[in-house]
Amino acid sequence: MPQLPEDIIDRLTQMERRIQQLSTAVNTRPALNTVTGGTLEVGPSSGSPVFKVGKWPGTNEYRVELRRQTGQLALSMYNGDGTAGSLQPLRLYDKAEREIVSDDINTGGLARPWLNMLPPQDSNTARWPQTSLTTMTTIAMSYNVVWQPKMRLVMNTRASSGATGSVQVLVNGAQWGSTVAAGTDFIYEAPISSDFGSVYGTQLKVEVQAQVTSASGTVYANPILMYGRQT
Repeated sequence: MPQLPEDIIDRLTQMERRIQQLSTAVNTRPALNTVTGGTLEVGPSSGSPVFKVGKWPGTNEYRVELRRQTGQLALSMYNGDGTAGSLQPLRLYDKAEREIVSDDINTGGLARPWLNMLPPQDSNTARWPQTSLTTMTTIAMSYNVVWQPKMRLVMNTRASSGATGSVQVLVNGAQWGSTVAAGTDFIYEAPISSDFGSVYGTQLKVEVQAQVTSASGTVYANPILMYGRQT
């Protein structure tokens, strides 16, 4: 039996349906905040990507890398093979691709930069910074660069037998914390300035001052801990 032509109305209905499906496919895009089963790369139209995140080809590692347009590495993170026990380093680089900040991938904490630690202090009180004057006198002083808004200072203080005295701390010439009686440890943590922006990166002067308040004697002070803190 010969094939009969379709009804023109049916053909027009099918054509309209197909046009709607084609229009929907053309105007529908995947969510730009989700990349599934692939690697996201952001960069110039030619050359290496500036930002790349995803599974590295030929490995089981998932990484995040941020590079300058020159191709030099600026930041890198990866989680090893993705298991709970795998290494997860975080590293920041300078313009010459030298590692300037990184975490310790073996035990945690900070690997670089290496931070100064206070060396062992003299345990003989007689050799501590001291004064026999009855007016506030600077007996110890240090200079540091300001990187953090707060500071913590712990200091032992003593007075000779039968003597009394007091100890205070100055930061950039202004008293920082309360005056303590000699024999009481100075333990204080507070901002180093009311305007951190004005002192950031500048040189910080820390002075320990002491005085004798009795007729005679000696007052001693020995800083044993000092470090910067976050807000």
